[in-house]
Parts: sequence; C-alpha cells; structure tokens
Amino acid sequence: MTVRLRRAEDADLDAILDIHNDAILNSSAIWTDEPVDRRERELWLAQREAAGYPVVVAVVDEAVVGYASYGAWRAKSGYRFTVENSVYLAAGHRGRGIGAMLLAEIIRLAQEAGMQVMVADIESRNSASIKLHERFGFEHVGTVRQVGTKFGEWLDLAILELPLQARERV
Repeated sequence: MTVRLRRAEDADLDAILDIHNDAILNSSAIWTDEPVDRRERELWLAQREAAGYPVVVAVVDEAVVGYASYGAWRAKSGYRFTVENSVYLAAGHRGRGIGAMLLAEIIRLAQEAGMQVMVADIESRNSASIKLHERFGFEHVGTVRQVGTKFGEWLDLAILELPLQARERV
C-alpha cells in the first residue's frame, strides 16, 4: 500500500465530508450530533487556509482515506502559539499507520510555523487515539470529567500536550 500525503484541495471535500460525518455518526471523536453538509466543510477549509492552518490528506490509490489539520486551541491572542490537532481516517483504513503519517506531518508543519505547543483533546476512552499521540511524545496533562455528551452518555475529555519548541520566555 502506497500512501501519499498532500495539502487538501477543494476536490477532496466530498471525501473529507464523508470521513467527518462518519466520525460524527459512528463515534464519540467529534462531539456533535448532526452531520454537516458540504458547504460547512467548504467554509472550514477556507477558514483554515485563511488562518494559515494546514489541512493534509492521505491518498491511497487516488482516493482520500484520511485527513489531518491543526487550528487554534483557544481564540484569545495569548494562545496564538498553541494549536489543537485533528486526525481522522476512513473506515477500513485505521490501524495501518496512516494516522501516524498524518500526525507526523502536521507536527512538522506546526513546528515549521513556529507553534509552541500542540494539544490533543481526546474522548478519554479513545485508547487508539491516545496511544497514537503518546507514541509521538504527547503527555497526558489532565482529564476533565463529564464535559460532553453523546449517544446518551457523559463523556470525559483527556487533554494531551506536545511541546513543539524549546520552552523559552516570550
């Protein structure tokens, strides 16, 4: 299996939409209940690009099978060097190392952009995602209990962080 990573393009939005909506409908990875439409993903991609936040896709046999990005962790200017990542894969392509490739690429891009810290906010029972992030050096820094709900149950949020640069005074 050959996997190629590249920046997302408008032509990738249908595949990104399918992957995103699958995560909404079938997992607790995205804490929203309703699928989104293509227009929402168009706006999302445009906003990411305008803010300088990359969206990277993984392509296998000319099909987009995953995507990753990072964006602002919090809106206030004091957090401007801290980003939160997202990595999503199509069903049938998980557990093959594609998520690791995507995560490595967005970490590299965040470092090149001068970001200081990358945060991963992960539903606490998502052990596959937590283990993936830990393999890249993310450390668990806290769990916030019952801050979300989906599928009729309360969800805990595990917070992991990865320093991207040497920690110095600004």
